[in-house]
Formats: sequence, C-alpha cells, structure tokens
Amino acid sequence: MKILFLSDNFPPEVNAPAQRTFEHCRRWVKMGADVTVITCAPNFPQGRLYEGYRNRLRYAENMEGVRVVRVWSYISPNQGFLRRVADYSSFALSASLAGLFEKGDVIMATSPQFFTALAGFVLSLLKRRPWVFEVRDLWPESIVAVEALKRGAIIRMLERLELFLYKRADCIVALTDAFRERIAARGVDAQKIDVVKNGVDAQVFFPAPKDKELERRFGLENKFVVGYLGTHGMAHKLDFILRCAAKLPPEDNTHFLFAGDGAERERLLALKEELGLKNVTMLDAVPRAQAPLYLGLCDVALVPLKRCETFTTVIPSKIFEAAAMERPILLGVDGEARALVESYAAGLFFEPENTDSFLEQLQIIKNDTALFWSLKQGCRRLAAEHSRDTLAEVMFKVLQKLCPSGDRLQRW
Repeated sequence: MKILFLSDNFPPEVNAPAQRTFEHCRRWVKMGADVTVITCAPNFPQGRLYEGYRNRLRYAENMEGVRVVRVWSYISPNQGFLRRVADYSSFALSASLAGLFEKGDVIMATSPQFFTALAGFVLSLLKRRPWVFEVRDLWPESIVAVEALKRGAIIRMLERLELFLYKRADCIVALTDAFRERIAARGVDAQKIDVVKNGVDAQVFFPAPKDKELERRFGLENKFVVGYLGTHGMAHKLDFILRCAAKLPPEDNTHFLFAGDGAERERLLALKEELGLKNVTMLDAVPRAQAPLYLGLCDVALVPLKRCETFTTVIPSKIFEAAAMERPILLGVDGEARALVESYAAGLFFEPENTDSFLEQLQIIKNDTALFWSLKQGCRRLAAEHSRDTLAEVMFKVLQKLCPSGDRLQRW
C-alpha cells in the first residue's frame, strides 16, 4: 500500500502532531507500506527555520524509510490569527501542487488546523483516491476557546468548511471518543469515524532515575520537581501555574521546571521576573532525543489547559509520555483526559485555573508517599495499554479498509 500523508508539522519539530505522524509512518514502512509525507521546512513554534534547512519550493529527504517531501510555505511565529492563516493556507496550496506528482493509494491529511485537510480533499478529487481526515483538534472551535478570535462571520465560515470536509472525507480518524461524538452530532456518518488515541514509544520513554549532572546544573537537588515540557501556548495557562508557584511559602521545596517555546513564552518569562519567582526554572525547548532526560528530572508531570468546555474533549499527548516514565500526573484537564488518568489511577486532577484546588492536590501528591508510589504503578498500566506500536497497527488497518483489493493497490 502506498500512503501519501500531508502534515504541516514533522520532525525535527517536536510537537505532538509531528511526533505522532512520524512514529506512525516509520512503523507503517516496517509493515511493508510505501510512505511519502508532504510537509514544510521545520520552523514550529518560533517561526524560524531550523538550522540546516531552507524554505525552498520543493526538495526530498529520507527519514527511517519515510520519503519526506518538503515544500515552500509562508513562515511566521505561532501567534497572530491572520499570519497563521497565511502560513496554513500557503502550505495547503504548496502541498496540493506537490501531491499531484506523488504516488498514493490512499491520502491522509492531519489537523489541528484543517487547511491541510483541504489539500487532502483537493488531491483526492484530482487523483481519484480515497482520503482520510485525521482530527487532532476541533478547529476552529479551539480558536474561540483560547480567545484568539471571537465568534462571528469568520468563525461561521470556517465551521461550514470544517463540516464540508468532515462529510467529504472517506474516513475520519479522531483522537478521542469525545471528538467522534461531537463530529457525529453534526450530522456526519458515525460509521466512517474511527478513534485512534495518542500513545507513546516505549523505546524512547521508559522509567529511569534522575540525571545527576542535569539535576546539579539546574539546582534541583533535594527538590520536589513539578515539570512541564512542551508548547507554551494560549491554551496551556502556564501563567496560572506561575501565580500558584508564587503562593508557596519560601520553605517549601517544590520547584517548577518548564522547558519549551511558544506564543506565550516571552510573556511568561516577564511574569516570572515580575513575581520574583525563585522556585521556577524556565528552559528553552529541548531536542526530542533529550526530552526523556528532562522529563526524568521531574517527580510529577504537569498537564494543564485553560478552563474551557472545548478542552474537555481532548487528551494531551504529554499524559502518555509521563506515564511511560512512571511520573505521576498532576492534571488540569477535565473530561475525557481526567477519565483516562483516573481510570488507571495514574495521577490527580485539579480544577483548571482553580488555585486552591491546584495547591491542595500538589500537597497531596507530594506528601502522601503511599499514594505517590501507587500512582506510579497506575502510570505503568496506562502506558502499557497505549503503545505506539499497537496504535500504528490499528490505524494501518483503517487505511487498509480503503484499499482492500490488490487491483487498487497496483494502479500506481
């Protein structure tokens, strides 16, 4: 089977869409598939080209057997609605053109934003191939949730386009059960919606002791470290966490470790200075290969999101990586994510943006030793049942359903 995959994000970018796409694609290659990914030059989230890359019209490289075709796009930082739309739409146009010259029995296009999915739809028409819409986010609903744009004519137009793409896709792969329910509730055939949740590569993330050299470098010895690794965006409400850190007494040995970049990082750095926080360390984004080392410095993994009904439908990928390293989760996301973590007893939930709730759960997870070790065991169970190997096989079977006959596979 030849798979043509469209994704705005791809390694060496380290965000969740990039990693999920690559981890699935390289496994499909091992299963015997011929996989081509169309993406752009790596630049997320700073909106700056990664060292060694150029924003050219088109060039190809090979990554662990996956053919990667990089195309030109308008590059901008992950901030400002109009500039991001220009970024997304330019990639969609370039990907559509490049895809005309690439082989594929089935086309897959991934969100969060759905301009990439629009390119997948266009290619499916021109190439007469089935296409799959992977829904990683309920966009544009999430735009309104983070108040990047108020509900109005533009949002209504985007919602019509969103629904059109849902209905025209041959198959939809949703990352959560809640996504599936929301999409079906809008009149989309539920029978064509499959759920393939996020997972973790156990060969990359696994239980390990703290790196003593890094621990000394950042002054974390004898500290109870609460860590957050990932995008510092509008949805994550890390300013709330900083304000909570400011309420801890000086003698408290809790220390917060942030590593990442994003639209809110400069504002967060300024807030840290304004609050005079000595119990917070904020680092630049770390390479993907080093992420386990930095997550390993943590006693507890922090997974917060803005308090919003929309985010009750999501399951952040950070949950699975923390679980694989047996770092109990301090979760500020209600809904499906909370149900998942609590079902495995892998962490404690605090009400999003509720200071008292956060500080109370922090003290419980820190001071109740028996509970802490029990949560580590829950993490082990959660990670074991969300292996990236298993989930890649599940999605591979979804794609095979669209190409069941050998005759179809040999058209190219």
